[in-house]
Amino acid sequence: MAELPASVREITDTLDSVGNTTAAIGKGFAIGSAALTALALFSAYSQVVKLKAIDLLDPVVLIGVFIGATLPFVFGAMTMESVGEAANEMVVEVRRQFHEIPGLLEGKARGDYRRCVDISTAAALNKMIAPGVIAIAFPLLVGMLLGPAALGGMIGGALAAGVLLAIMMANAGGAWDNAKKYIESGVHGGKGSDPHKAAVTGDTVGDPFKDTSGPAMNILLKLMTIVSLVFAPLLAAHGGILLGMFK
Repeated sequence: MAELPASVREITDTLDSVGNTTAAIGKGFAIGSAALTALALFSAYSQVVKLKAIDLLDPVVLIGVFIGATLPFVFGAMTMESVGEAANEMVVEVRRQFHEIPGLLEGKARGDYRRCVDISTAAALNKMIAPGVIAIAFPLLVGMLLGPAALGGMIGGALAAGVLLAIMMANAGGAWDNAKKYIESGVHGGKGSDPHKAAVTGDTVGDPFKDTSGPAMNILLKLMTIVSLVFAPLLAAHGGILLGMFK
């Protein structure tokens, strides 16, 4: 877009590939830090609710584990879907401007960049509401309905699945991005070839993997444990409504 020589693009693509690899390594440390923080908060939660062990032979606890292990995948799917919806809104807006602004397609007119920035900003805020509600509501729902032990199982399941999923997203996303750049350098047929088309499809998944869903997984784990700890006294006193109904 800057109309610079092709040699400049070769250098910047190489730097971007190095950056993707470095970022993937850094994100591994970030999710490790989030896991340690969540474990510390979970330890505090267990002391408040007087939870001495997670008994996997207890059906209620096992239900909590399965719910917790499912949440990172649901959360990741929602954040990736949000990226796709925001990108589609951007494409529609760009097409509209090409049709309605004379000379834009030929480079003789200036586009309405403010509108595109507005779309990105609004999507970044609005489309995070539902995933944020999940992170806050599920610990409260599980704790109040199934009790503190089930919530302990849910946190354990979310930690086990979320940490591994976040590491996979960071590495796979960077690998997909670098694979596309590698093919664009001229190998496997270069741009326009079938491998390049497949790599572009992979990078379409890889970008939200490494830049959205993966990093957001850190927040999911820490937020769930913080909410559990904050409401631990309430859950210890009044949790397990469904269990009480069957006693």
